[in-house]
Amino acid sequence: MRRIVGLDTARGLAVLGMVAAHVGPDDTWRTVPPGGFAQLADGRPSALFVVLAGVGLALLSGGDRPVVGTRLVQARLRVLVRAALLVVLGAALVELGTPVVVILVVYGGMFAAGTLALRWPRPVVVTAAVAVALLGPVVRPWFDAFPVVAERPLDPLTVLVGHYYPAIVWMSYVLTGLAVGRSDLRSPRVHAWLAGLGAGLVLLGHGGAAALTAALGRRTDLTTAEPHSASPFEVAGNTGTALLVLAVCLAVGVRWPRALAPVSATGALALTAYVGHLLVIAALGTGVVWSPTTAGWLWFTGVIVVACWAWRTWVGRGPLEWVLHVVSTRAADVAPDALPPRTDPAGPASPAAGEGEVAGATTAQGQTSERAQDPSAERR
Repeated sequence: MRRIVGLDTARGLAVLGMVAAHVGPDDTWRTVPPGGFAQLADGRPSALFVVLAGVGLALLSGGDRPVVGTRLVQARLRVLVRAALLVVLGAALVELGTPVVVILVVYGGMFAAGTLALRWPRPVVVTAAVAVALLGPVVRPWFDAFPVVAERPLDPLTVLVGHYYPAIVWMSYVLTGLAVGRSDLRSPRVHAWLAGLGAGLVLLGHGGAAALTAALGRRTDLTTAEPHSASPFEVAGNTGTALLVLAVCLAVGVRWPRALAPVSATGALALTAYVGHLLVIAALGTGVVWSPTTAGWLWFTGVIVVACWAWRTWVGRGPLEWVLHVVSTRAADVAPDALPPRTDPAGPASPAAGEGEVAGATTAQGQTSERAQDPSAERR
């Protein structure tokens, strides 16, 4: 299946947003926009990544024409193998000890959970996404009495209700992406729908939170839209932002794909770029995170874009993306040996049924993190 330039571009923007969140300059003192431009990279890129993960689930299982039977089983196996590899990689990255909250373990868990919804009709997927967004934030406080240790990324409780990326809430983003991926992503009508829905959700999330806070005279855990608050309003706002970005990228990608090449190449190598930048942070030390500079951020951004663009142009699939593709494809036996051609007395031999490959696209991304306000906390 041909890669969709707009999807890779959106993924590339999410990678660059992650870089800004980790090593970008701190301008939270600004009042325009509120909280500074650094606020824009706090929470939103990671939500965009997870929405795109849901889109990837859809593409790996047939896109707007979902596969069935053996191909569905193979698609699920591909997803599960990729998820397992991401969990292992995420746990290894945590061991680097960088002041960054690595999302890959939670991401892999949600990616695997998404296989349960691959055959759900789109209205059911949308309903489930809304239900998780509304009920997840209400249920999550029930687990406050249980200890959640960020240093134990494989702890199921950390995955389910961890502070920054609680799967009990963030699964809404996966389901949203799955619903989007069941559409014709090259259709201008779909782009328009995504843009309109995204704008409405942004207004609902941020405008609704502001209005309700003003009416109550105070901000609560459920009425705030602050990054990583995991409230219904934050989920609505983040989902709307992700849909808007995706709509614009898809529309531009259809018309001017070459103009997007540097950023789309970055998105095509998203996992490699994510892991690579964490390795560089580990090598340079925590100062690059806690005392960031504009020059440092520009160097990170420039090197990532140029390196990804060059690799994509001259080599092709990224190294980590290649590993995920090869291991998951072989494990699922997506391209089985062809059966001998059937000899038909009435006509020429016909190819064996079942030949071909399940539709798919590389969807593994690392996730982002945002700066904490005090050095005792991690940047996520």
